[in-house]
Amino acid sequence: MARRKRDYYTVLGIERSATEGDIKRAFRELARQHHPDVNPAGAERFREINEAYSVLSDKDQRSRYDRWGHSDDSGGGFGAVVDAAQDVINDLFRRRRAKQKGRDVRYTLEVTFEEAAFGATKPITIPPSGALKERQINVVVPASTKDGFVKTLGGEGEPSAVGGAAGDLHVTVRVAEHAAFKRDNFDVRSKHTVSFAQAALGAIIDVETLDGPVKMRVPEGTQPGRVFRIRGRGIPQAASKQAPRGDHLVEVDVAVPTELTAEQRAAVEALAVAMGERVGDPQLPAPKKGILDRMRSLLDE
Repeated sequence: MARRKRDYYTVLGIERSATEGDIKRAFRELARQHHPDVNPAGAERFREINEAYSVLSDKDQRSRYDRWGHSDDSGGGFGAVVDAAQDVINDLFRRRRAKQKGRDVRYTLEVTFEEAAFGATKPITIPPSGALKERQINVVVPASTKDGFVKTLGGEGEPSAVGGAAGDLHVTVRVAEHAAFKRDNFDVRSKHTVSFAQAALGAIIDVETLDGPVKMRVPEGTQPGRVFRIRGRGIPQAASKQAPRGDHLVEVDVAVPTELTAEQRAAVEALAVAMGERVGDPQLPAPKKGILDRMRSLLDE
C-alpha cells in the first residue's frame, strides 16, 4: 500500500494563511538543510520539499490544492476524478450557453456611393424568421464604408427559445455602382470629355464631384488621358467632419468631331496648313487652283 502524502503546508512548516514570501523563505531554509550535496540521506525529504513548493508557489495550483487536496502521481485517485468531473461540468456549461443563445440573422443592405462615402443612417426591415417577428432597425453606416463591410449589431438577432441571450444581426453593406465615379482607396476617379478647341486653347470647365460641380482649369495643349487632381474632394478618412479627405482625380478625354460644316472644315484645314501638316487622302491629286488662287500666285511672284 502506497504511503499517503503529507500535507504540503506541514512539509514546509508553514500555516495555510502563509504569504508567497513565507512560502519562499521556508523553502530556501529547508532546501539548504536537506539538499543531497549537504545531506546525502535527505534525498527523499528534498524531493518532498520541492514538490510542496512547486504546488504552493503557484497561485492556481495552490488554490486547487486547498480545495481538493492531493492527486496521486499516476493521474488517478480522487484528485484526478475531481479534474475529470470539473471538465465534464465545464463542457456542459459551454454547451448550455451555446444552446441558450438565439440564432444570428444576416441582412444585406445596399447604399449609394455618396452614402458609403459620407456615412448614413438607414432603416431596415427584418423579415419574420423562426421566433423573430418583423421589425425595423436603424443601421448606422459609418463614413468611408467599403463594399462588403459587415456591421454586427449584438443582440438584434433571433431571441433564445430557452430564455438565453438573443443572437446577433450581421449586416453586409453593398455599395451601388456610381454612373461616373470610381473609388480608389480614399480618392475618387472620374472621366471628363473636352472639345478639341478646349484642349488646344485651354478652358475653365465644370467637373462633377461628391460636393457638386467644381471649376477646374484645363491648360492649353492638354493631351488625351491627362489626369488632373482636385484636392480634398474625395472620400473622408474618418467619421468626423474635420477628418481629412482624399482627392478627386479627373482623366481628360478629347472629343474629335465626326461631322463638320464647310466652314468648320475650312478652318481645320487652315490650321493644318499653318502647322505644316497635310490632311485628307494623300493619294488624291491636289485640288485645282481657282481663278482667285491663280491671281494670288501671280501677285506673289
